[in-house]
Amino acid sequence: MILANKTAIVTGSTSGIGLGVARALAAEGANVMLNGFGDAAAIEQIRKDIAATGPGKAAYHPADMSKPAEIADLVARTAATLGSVDVVVNNAGIQHVAPVEDFPVERWDAIIAINLSSSFHTIRAALPLMKKAGWGRIINIASTHGLVASGHKTAYVAAKHGVLGLTKAVAIECANTGVTCNAICPGWVLTPLVQKQIEARAAEQKISVEQARNTLLGEKQPQLQFTTPEQLAALAVFLCSPAAANMQGSQLVSDGGWTAQ
Repeated sequence: MILANKTAIVTGSTSGIGLGVARALAAEGANVMLNGFGDAAAIEQIRKDIAATGPGKAAYHPADMSKPAEIADLVARTAATLGSVDVVVNNAGIQHVAPVEDFPVERWDAIIAINLSSSFHTIRAALPLMKKAGWGRIINIASTHGLVASGHKTAYVAAKHGVLGLTKAVAIECANTGVTCNAICPGWVLTPLVQKQIEARAAEQKISVEQARNTLLGEKQPQLQFTTPEQLAALAVFLCSPAAANMQGSQLVSDGGWTAQ
């Protein structure tokens, strides 16, 4: 177990990609601090399930990732209750789709805060602990939209491009400290966030949800398959492994050929 006696924070980990990553890190022996919104009873069940996945502990912190003070408390309480902060997976994200001239200003601000600024605030709080320990892994869940753009997603595209820039800058600063910073760039992943987009498309175009799913994939990905949270979780585990110790500022892309075109 490559993460025995290590502690990981995974933001936005009560569903989707973050939950898949939390499970995989726990299976490698890590203590895991969960974070995200949802029904309290459901979150407690997730916490118990994660705790049963491996030998480590699992805890939950309800930090609103748009609020720097709550993010700082998330990091501090993780160190206090689980003993350290060795791995940070910045995964929390939201989405809104609209033409730029119609994009609500408050949605722009919220997306930038949660999809980009929260990663900065989490890294800023956790990095001193990692440097002091002489080991750490920062993994930013970016997106294919950090590499290329799509219309009607100005805030999301801007935020994810920013995440990749943040990843590179932090990686340079962390060189020779024992801490690495890398990013994972998924294409389409069937998360609750994407399912909402599919259902909205189906309603707008008056087609079935299955048709909307296939057209969504076909517009971008030559390989007409969703990337799974489990596949992305395996990449996160790899980035924590000794094999990835010399990777700094890298972008691991899993997008069914989207950016190969």
